[in-house]
Amino acid sequence: MNFFRRQEVLSFLNSYNSVLCEFNPLKPVLSVPLFEFSIGGHRIIVSNHMFSITLAMVLLLALFLLSARRKTGLIPKGFQNLIELICVYLRDQMARPILGENTDKFIGFIWTLFFFILSLNLLGMIPTEMIIHLTTGKENHFGGPATANIWITGSLAMISFFVIHAAGIKQQGLRHYIVNFAPKVPLLMILPIYALEIISAFVRPVALAIRLFANIFAGHALIATLLGLIIIFKNYGVAAASITVIVLMSFLEIFVAFLQAYIFAFLTTLFVSFSVSPEH
Repeated sequence: MNFFRRQEVLSFLNSYNSVLCEFNPLKPVLSVPLFEFSIGGHRIIVSNHMFSITLAMVLLLALFLLSARRKTGLIPKGFQNLIELICVYLRDQMARPILGENTDKFIGFIWTLFFFILSLNLLGMIPTEMIIHLTTGKENHFGGPATANIWITGSLAMISFFVIHAAGIKQQGLRHYIVNFAPKVPLLMILPIYALEIISAFVRPVALAIRLFANIFAGHALIATLLGLIIIFKNYGVAAASITVIVLMSFLEIFVAFLQAYIFAFLTTLFVSFSVSPEH
């Protein structure tokens, strides 16, 4: 009797281990190749995150063009009103207190940065892969949170990096920008201070990239883990608890999507103000 019981336990553990081996909570955030093509002998691979970026760009262009062409009279309504409220808030409440008279020079870039990151964050929350699978019955890898990819957040941070320093050079001139790169200090402190400022200039985009990547990556990995608990335990109580937490986490992720887009835009604005102001 003990032998058969032991066999049942071993069989259960083997099936449990096989489920654990197949379950990967990082799968929803991984970059997966979709297709590839060649241009001039160069092999180009298009991943699910590249697809999300393209989709975000197309949606933003379409929505903003439609919103701008809509005739709503003196008072905007609906989506146009929402976009105008966000733009005015970013310009008057966030950018202008920091950039002052330079606000209008950089507000277009700040708006673009905010809405693009927000679009990627929100698109990453749509289970595109599962929707297509349920509709067509075919396995696919379309969708996924592009901002949970460090290469993509790093690219956004590098764009901000070049805009920040290009703005400072254009505003002050190359010579004055280099002279004013560090605050005025005693002669013996010039080299250490300049070294710290140079390190700080490179640390800032790294911090931008990692902050956005880590927050989006962690949220999606946690939701995937909660879904995995349902598959592993196959219990109604666990399923009910997991679904409840997932719903709450989804609302939190929507808030995080807006918050991280705002933080990225805010910090970029702050760094631009440091760059264009000689007295920073």
